[in-house]
Amino acid sequence: MKNVSYGKLRIEGRRILLEDVRPHVSIKLKSIFARIQKQQTKNYDLALNDETCADLLWFFDRFPFEMTSADLSKIKKGSKRFKDDRAAMEAILLPGWEAPEIRGFRPGFSPNNMQTQAVEIIRKRKRLLLGDDVGQGKTWVAMAASLLMRPVAVVVEPHLAEQWAVEFIAEYTELTVHIIDGTRPYNLPAADVYVFRYSNISGWVDIAGTGFFKFVIFDEIQQLRTGGTSSKGAAAVVFADNAEWVLGLSATPIFGYGAEIWNILRIIDAEVLGAWDEFIREWCVYGRNNKWLVEDPDALGSYLRETGVFVRRLREGRPINKIIANVAYDDSEAEKTEDLARSLAMKVMEGKFGESGEAARQLDSLERRVTGIGKAKGIAAYAKILLASGVPVLLSAWHRDVYDILLKELREFKVALYTGSENTKQKNNVKHDFINGKIDCVLISNRSGAGLDGLQKRCHTLIVAELDWASAVYYQLAGRLDRPGQPEPEITMIFCVCDYGSDPTIMSVNALKSDQLRGITDPGSGLAETHSDVSHIKMLAQKYLERNAATQEEPA
Repeated sequence: MKNVSYGKLRIEGRRILLEDVRPHVSIKLKSIFARIQKQQTKNYDLALNDETCADLLWFFDRFPFEMTSADLSKIKKGSKRFKDDRAAMEAILLPGWEAPEIRGFRPGFSPNNMQTQAVEIIRKRKRLLLGDDVGQGKTWVAMAASLLMRPVAVVVEPHLAEQWAVEFIAEYTELTVHIIDGTRPYNLPAADVYVFRYSNISGWVDIAGTGFFKFVIFDEIQQLRTGGTSSKGAAAVVFADNAEWVLGLSATPIFGYGAEIWNILRIIDAEVLGAWDEFIREWCVYGRNNKWLVEDPDALGSYLRETGVFVRRLREGRPINKIIANVAYDDSEAEKTEDLARSLAMKVMEGKFGESGEAARQLDSLERRVTGIGKAKGIAAYAKILLASGVPVLLSAWHRDVYDILLKELREFKVALYTGSENTKQKNNVKHDFINGKIDCVLISNRSGAGLDGLQKRCHTLIVAELDWASAVYYQLAGRLDRPGQPEPEITMIFCVCDYGSDPTIMSVNALKSDQLRGITDPGSGLAETHSDVSHIKMLAQKYLERNAATQEEPA
């Protein structure tokens, strides 16, 4: 019987061309390769990579295609590499895997077995997004991998450059380190590790383009979630594309909707999710606010783990006691801005496209600012109960007006700012003064806390004064306290909210974004049970009232 052929295959460069595919086979093909446009017929174009080879070889068992022996050999070799790589990754992550020794750490220091597992995956795969839970030692993985491939470019948030260079690399390893100064290139001193800030990498793309940096590490890689639309995102692509190894670190790689993961993985490994149009065709639905949402976050999360590009291990740590506290709201501030808010709202509803978009942004900013101002005194009153009882507090907010009110209301205590306005030296001083007991309360910007280490040595209480559109911000803030070195059995996270202004809307959006993040990073985990115990807060409040009553009864 003559062999039946359902189409033809040929390989050109890095593309696989499928031609003259029969109609009923096309339907099957599109169901497997969702990146193919649904309106395409007969002829298709796929990227040549090991995963595609494995899927096609399986497909050809049911629907044989015509191809040359050379092309068939390439398909078989790619399929074998895919299976071998998956088996190797699974073996590394097994509990009984023995970690090889990594030399170059100072006496008494070395990565643990779990951290060395991630290093071995980097060595085999060369490109990895490491999403280990906060406090699991992602920095140790980065340092250990840096001992195997040099020179290294480490890109960090501006306030963390000194922490990385002095408190991590120089403290624990024998690697030499240099912090990059400014955006204008200069003759680099000899070093193993060069620490960049996200704010200065754009000036160094010409050097990165030469392939000088063999290994590039992006700490808190969620900073690149907007992709090439920002100068730092475009520069990151140059750094990554010209390096042999690339490592991204973040327990919260996306802050908004799930499609942000494409921008992150374009930098880590562009082949995994394909081109943008392929990605949205395969994984996304068009959602609110002109954003692309991942239709099935759990499925995408499982896929990323299967490819080996994403590794995440959770820590069995102390519970986080989350408390929702409704605070008093002063609506007089809202009344002052009512006319402006009404004008902006009219432009949003009736204005031209550009005018409407700008008005929407202004209205959002105005409403969140007014909400923060309206509840600031209520938040300060809540914070006083804790501070008066000797409880150190990390207090997060966003707007300058809110900082000013909180500073004024809490002036009887030692409060310091850790926001976007302080330079690196000032921030480091605040950090050390808080740890050493010279400061009672750190008033931190919602988005200034990622990667900050040390506050857990003294503090286990966080108050979120102003809500953020990105729920991942809360995870990062909690991670400043819920990490190794925390002596208390649990940390307390207090969300100060009100039933007015922007808070109700932000809380509803946070729920959607939280599900996008949860599905991608922890597929199949479901909604976690929330631990909330207000008993110790009530006890502190009772003592605060008793002290006040006693003070008022004292004779003059």
